[in-house]
Amino acid sequence: MPRSSDHSRDPCPYVIFSDLGASFAMGAIGGGVWYGIKGAKNSPRGERFPGALASLKARAPVLGGNFAVWGGLFSTFDCGMKGLRQKEDPWNSIASGFLTSGVLAARSGPKVALTSAALGGVFLAVIEGLGIAISRLVADQNRPMSPQASLSTYLDMLSS
Repeated sequence: MPRSSDHSRDPCPYVIFSDLGASFAMGAIGGGVWYGIKGAKNSPRGERFPGALASLKARAPVLGGNFAVWGGLFSTFDCGMKGLRQKEDPWNSIASGFLTSGVLAARSGPKVALTSAALGGVFLAVIEGLGIAISRLVADQNRPMSPQASLSTYLDMLSS
């Protein structure tokens, strides 16, 4: 059992299935909007609604499935990293993004898989870095100021 486990989330097997379902839903809903608009745009006048519906029904579930595969793999690797490292930090997400991208590109060969894995790791590192920066910025803004704080103290705080 991890020393600093997050009790607000379910155990890993449940998290994997939950993330897999949520990923499918996001992909299917986003794909429904995208392919609905695309189907309407590419249909002749008078056939826009049936064209949108046909495109939506044909492609949205496929995109949902693609999202589900990515989300399920990412969550599986994330849970595996938490179990191996016995800690929960941004490095788990970065490694999970690296591994997920690499596995999904494995059929294209080792060079493409390694390139894709590196890009996936960098992408997740950027996301994690932005999350940390935003949380620090919000924490600094919510810090109480003393009533005797001068303008120079306030300006110093903003510049740091």
